[in-house]
Amino acid sequence: MPYALFDRERRIGAVLPSVAEVWKQALEVGLIDDVPVADQAPGQVLPAGYHVEQVPPEEESEPRS
Repeated sequence: MPYALFDRERRIGAVLPSVAEVWKQALEVGLIDDVPVADQAPGQVLPAGYHVEQVPPEEESEPRS
């Protein structure tokens, strides 16, 4: 299932095939300084309100709002 970046409930990023690609997109647009590593201590990496979420297949082709 594809993933996208969200600001609260609004999708703000492109639908991408993996979580890693969404993190890369967040890095490229300057939302984060580094991509998180799975074995590091957890913490808030994205600015408050932002999160990565799975996108149902029917939303893949819908434009961002």
